[in-house]
Amino acid sequence: MEKNAVQKHSEISVVTMTLIGVMTAITCILGPLSVPLPISPVPISFTNLAIYITVYVLGMKPGTISYLVYLLIGLVGAPVFSGFTGGPAKLAGPTGGYLIGFIFIALIAGFFIDRFPKKYYLHFIGMVLGTAVCYLFGTLWLCYQLKLGFVAGLWAGVIPYLPGDAAKIIISLILGPVLRTAVSEFKNH
Repeated sequence: MEKNAVQKHSEISVVTMTLIGVMTAITCILGPLSVPLPISPVPISFTNLAIYITVYVLGMKPGTISYLVYLLIGLVGAPVFSGFTGGPAKLAGPTGGYLIGFIFIALIAGFFIDRFPKKYYLHFIGMVLGTAVCYLFGTLWLCYQLKLGFVAGLWAGVIPYLPGDAAKIIISLILGPVLRTAVSEFKNH
């Protein structure tokens, strides 16, 4: 009987690791897709959409691990960051603060999704809070890199992106629960 319990635990770990890999791959596909804006060095990115969906599918801890694996893949030079770029220079550049800030989207949104499974308004709040923390890291780093004041940094790295990020959150709130249910059913079989 003890062997079955260990075997069941191993199966769950293998399934979770596989899902982390799948969601990391999806982030690697969506992350490079970006739309440059002429008014800012920060492009419109789909990385945050991938993270919102990932934490719905995996939860906070595995979702954060998935993003960290993506970040490491990009840091070693694979072209998975916005605009099909990669390497440590991207992290040290003007958008590096957003790459670090995405960790907080995974942690905060994932916490709200895990802690309040059926309270979608709290999922929304978690995504907004996580995005706000990401914006803070990104803006502070952008200001430092480009020698901007904080308000100028907000105009360069936050304000133009608010409508698009709101749309990504809404898309995630629609797709996320459906995917979470499907993955949960898959894991239980």
